Amino acid sequence: MLLEVLTPAGKASTIPLDVDSIEVGSGDACRVRLADPSVARSHARISRHADTGKYFILDLGSAWGTAVNGESVVRYGPLGDADVIAIGSHKLKVLSHAATPKAGVAAPQPKAPAPRPELPAKTVGAAIDLDPQLAEMAVLAEQIHQALFVALDLRRNDVNRMNDAELRELTQRLIGETLDRGDFPAHIDRARLAAYVLNEAVGLGALESMVADESITEIMVNGPRDVFVERGGRLQRAPVVFSSDKTLFRVIERIVAPIGRRVDESSPLVDARLRDGSRVNIVIPPLAIKGPTITIRKFSKRRLEADDLVGFGSVNAQMVDLLKVCVEQKKNIVVSGGTGSGKTTLLNVLSNLIPPHERIVTIEDAAELRLHHDNLVTLEARPKNLEGKGAVTIRDLVKNALRMRPDRIVVGECRGGEALDMLQAMNTGHDGSLTTAHANSPRDALSRLEVMVLMAGMDLPVAAIREQIASAVQVVVQQTRFACGSRKVTRIAEITGVDHGTIQMQELFRFERTGFDANGKIQGYFTGCGQIPTFYEEVQRAGVPLELSVFSKRDASGDPC
Repeated sequence: MLLEVLTPAGKASTIPLDVDSIEVGSGDACRVRLADPSVARSHARISRHADTGKYFILDLGSAWGTAVNGESVVRYGPLGDADVIAIGSHKLKVLSHAATPKAGVAAPQPKAPAPRPELPAKTVGAAIDLDPQLAEMAVLAEQIHQALFVALDLRRNDVNRMNDAELRELTQRLIGETLDRGDFPAHIDRARLAAYVLNEAVGLGALESMVADESITEIMVNGPRDVFVERGGRLQRAPVVFSSDKTLFRVIERIVAPIGRRVDESSPLVDARLRDGSRVNIVIPPLAIKGPTITIRKFSKRRLEADDLVGFGSVNAQMVDLLKVCVEQKKNIVVSGGTGSGKTTLLNVLSNLIPPHERIVTIEDAAELRLHHDNLVTLEARPKNLEGKGAVTIRDLVKNALRMRPDRIVVGECRGGEALDMLQAMNTGHDGSLTTAHANSPRDALSRLEVMVLMAGMDLPVAAIREQIASAVQVVVQQTRFACGSRKVTRIAEITGVDHGTIQMQELFRFERTGFDANGKIQGYFTGCGQIPTFYEEVQRAGVPLELSVFSKRDASGDPC
């Protein structure tokens, strides 16, 4: 009789069953020694029945359990040639046919430590020291993950019925048991390794610490070992890695599942959000060649006020006063800017300037806005299901919002046919509505609105579209992100009407650049453009103070030109 042992790497060895009992485990005293984190020191015993001569297997109370033919067992036998014993990631079989053991073949020995994978050394922006132990921890973490899956499966734990606290407690205990029994390098920080595995198993893995770091504004995962962050407006490589593509996929699943989204080969793109409101975009293979890609746009945990924008140097006090008046006096506002320029942050600040007694309906692809009004309805678009049905678009929600008696409608971003419905809402009694659009200037924003209205499929002449835009939109606020990472409101423009088929506008404020400082940061100043808003008299009649002098042109010192 022989005992055949197959390692996870596919290497087979045989041991003669020439005694009545053989112990299997990771301990030195075991004749069949398996170097595996999920194998107990004394895991199981294979014994020969005194009367029949047949062999049975007995689990010795191991935490991870023993399986035969895929079923968890405590005692099983007699063992035949077709029975496959699973202990950790090893497979064992008792062979009854005669065979001569190969000379020199012994029980599997512990594998030599895996070579430490090398991490990319290049950096972008400020350099970060990469932890030399990190790559080795990623390899060990993957081994522990395999042990965790075996343990949860053999114990028949229904993790779907556990709440977050229960699942985290169970996983933490199993990780601790694995580390106690495993043969890990002495130089590895076990507490750090346990936290690393726990975060990958039930949290966001390597993203956990970065999501908690308030100095980080954006997280970019280009693959399991290629992670970047934006800190202080600068991109830099993050000193973190995922143990494998599988763990990264598990993190993605934990992001999309709670909000009812899905991502797979048939739907490899998805927009989602974290529990703290951070916006997430995910792309997976085959579209993402280097591996699963995650982009997280974080938002401040503290509620930002208009005064905070002044403190950041994004606007000056006079511009804030004008924007407050525009919001309070129900002027329809479009915030324009490029990707990552801070449009959503500015829209959030402007939305919180809406008087508290008004009813607001917000509409977004993935809910990001954080308003603090009592009478607030938050709507979120829904993608199609597995059958390709059930999608609810931004346009559907804008149409429905008109039936909800809103005082204001706030659309997170217009990017398609919903622009037509938004303009119609602005023109039919829903003054003071706000939205954002991707554009490089106020003039470009108006052109984008024209194109988006045409995307609605309505056969409208361009002249009619421009009339709609000019009557619906009163103010365009241009937000810009500079190469140094600074974000500023570079223009505030007012739409004044249509003349000979061209939308007319006048600039009220602009940011004038003067150069760069020693650290490469953009330098400049904010100034009025010498134009008085057409609604100035209306504001004065409403008793709202707005000094004419704030619109005067000024030089770098702040003196009127």
